[in-house]
Parts: sequence; C-alpha cells; structure tokens
Amino acid sequence: MTETPTTVDEQAPAAAIDLTRAVLVLEDGTRYEGRAYGARGRTLGEAVFATGMTGYQETLTDPSYAGQIVLMTAPHIGNTGMNDEDMESARIWVAGFVVRDPSRVVSNFRSQRSLDDDLAAAGVVGISGIDTRAVTRHIRSLGAMRAGVFSGEEAHLSPGEQLDLVQSGEQMTGRNLSGAVSTGERYTLPATGERVGSVAVLDLGVKTSTLNYLAERGFDVHVLPQTVTVDDVLALEPDALFFSNGPGDPSASERHVELLRSALRAGLPYFGICFGNQLLGRALGFDTYKLPFGHRGINQPVLDRATGRVEITAHNHGFAVAAPTDAVSESSQGFGRVEVSHVDLNDDVVEGLNCLDIPAFSVQYHPESAAGPHDANYLFDRFRDMVIANRTTDDSQEAGK
Repeated sequence: MTETPTTVDEQAPAAAIDLTRAVLVLEDGTRYEGRAYGARGRTLGEAVFATGMTGYQETLTDPSYAGQIVLMTAPHIGNTGMNDEDMESARIWVAGFVVRDPSRVVSNFRSQRSLDDDLAAAGVVGISGIDTRAVTRHIRSLGAMRAGVFSGEEAHLSPGEQLDLVQSGEQMTGRNLSGAVSTGERYTLPATGERVGSVAVLDLGVKTSTLNYLAERGFDVHVLPQTVTVDDVLALEPDALFFSNGPGDPSASERHVELLRSALRAGLPYFGICFGNQLLGRALGFDTYKLPFGHRGINQPVLDRATGRVEITAHNHGFAVAAPTDAVSESSQGFGRVEVSHVDLNDDVVEGLNCLDIPAFSVQYHPESAAGPHDANYLFDRFRDMVIANRTTDDSQEAGK
C-alpha cells in the first residue's frame, strides 16, 4: 500500500509546532530563516534598511516608516531598551522589524522596558538571528521590494503560500499613507522661546521633536490634520506654513500639492522637510521619482552648496525630487527662480530646494533628528529668520501705501 507523503508540519500535532521560528520572504522569492522577535504572526510591507548605529527607538516611532519592514544594519539592537521620553510619536509605526542580534540585557539607566516587550505590545512582527548584511546587500543590488515576516504558526505556511501573500501586497509606488499617520484633530503647542508668531503645521506624519524645535524658535505651533483645506489654513492667520515628513509616494498627494500652491500664492512663508520637500518640488513643477533603495539612517553626508559645508544628516526617504542641480531653474508654476540648495554626496540626489523669489525652502533630510546628528538644526533658525524678514518686508510695503 502506497502512503501519501506528508510534510513534517502536517505530521506534528499543533502543540509541537516550533513557535520560535520565523522567516523573512522577499518578493523575488529569497528567504531568510531566523527566530521570532516581538509579536508572533504575519506582516507585509516594503523591505528597507536603516544604517544608523543608534536611535532605533526614534526610527520605530517615526511615522515616515509606516508600511515598511525596517532592517537595522547595526548588528546589536535593543541594548538601551525603550523609554517614554524618546518617542517621536505616540506609537511604533514600522510594519515589521528585522535585526541580527537582539540584546539579551537592557543596560541603560533611562530604560523603562525592553525593546522586545514594546514590539510585542504594539503587535509588531519581527525576526532576529538572520544575516542582515546579506539582506542589505541583496536590497542594494536589486532595490527595495515587497516582503513579509512570518513567525510562530505563520512561519509554517508553505513557501509558496508565503510568497503569494508577499506578492499580493501593496506597492509603495502610488500609495498615499498620510491619512493613516496624520492627527485626527487640530491641536496647538504654545511657543516656549521668545514668541515671533505662529506656524501652521500640516501633519503628514510629523515627529514630536520637530514640533518642539518650532516651539523653541518662538512659534505657536498649530498642528493640522492632513484633511484641511487652504481656507482652513488661512483662517488661522498664521505667519508661516510647514509641511512635515511622512510616508508614501508624493505623486499620490496631489491635494496637498494644490494646498501648498495656494498658500504660496497667498504669500505664506514655507518650510518643508522630507515629504514636505518632495511636495514643494511638485508644487514648483518638478517631478518626483522612486529611489532604488532609498536613504535611511543618521549618517548621510550632504553638501550645503551655499556654504560648502558638509553636514552629516538623518534621512528616511524612498522618493526624491527630479530637479537640475547644475543651474538655477524657473518654476513652471509661476513661482520664480529655484535652486537646489543641498545634494547628497553619496549619489547626488537632491536634498534641498530654495526659492529665490518667494519665501520658501525645504530639505529632504531630517534636521530635527533627536537621535543625532544635529549638524542641520540651524535650519529651524533659518526658518525663524525668514519669517521675521518676511513680516518686516510686509510691514514696510504696508507703510508705503
């Protein structure tokens, strides 16, 4: 009598399934076996790598990582634990988390919980014990791609089932995630420094440290849901407008581009970071495009072309602005001359835009980086000075009428 072959998992009773097992599956079929880390189950997202040696808590709680399975290139993660002070938002946002060696001991005096405990409590499915260098080199060669982490019982699905789930997941290109990360209600942070005015912040995934730095520069900070209209913004009579960082494809946020164009035509000074830089680029008439594997980490060298100074900066972006870096451009949308103010020294990607005929500028990186470095923190001072200068110009024009 011939018996029908069965798999090991089919032969084993449910109680005998190894719930510590986990596997990372990339959409090209590449698989990495490891151990369950954080919550058990299944998660899907875009696999990306972050090169920071420190700051994993800031990475995890940065809303810009929504929809992404983040791999840490630093081999040892979790040794300083987690605390309430370093949260960049109210929750962990990453879709999944990949590390090589999770720390077995938390040894920082500020720690309140272990990283593993926080991941499990937030329902974040992770994997540890894999060769993260090999995964990073694979993504660098082939580009960021859809992926899935399967752990516990989900790790025992067949490889074909797992790959089908990964390949049925959403692409990051064309995806709008601002509604998932923005605040639901408007709120205000009062100025903590000498007051210079107010700023309307469009929350596209804003970080706590950004809001704190704006308040320290003397702004009353009105944080607005991403659903607001330009009329809602202008009704606040703010002295300036700020667009935050955030996840997703800027080409899928045309409504926010139109809001920005209307605000610029109304004369509002503007500062944008990360996603806000991409949206300024589109508002000015430039295209955006997806990078092969993006910039993520806190060690990216950027050249400030005005000063010749090289800044080490924090990045988290998979898209960039397609603007000419060799000459001043004319905005096709009627906003005058535009120059590329900053470029990445690794790959010449546009890292900043400066409008020469209207009060508006932006950078692609994160000058608020709470985990460091702080080379670019001066940009908040530049914004403050621009707002004051614009108000002085307006007052002079009004007096001359």
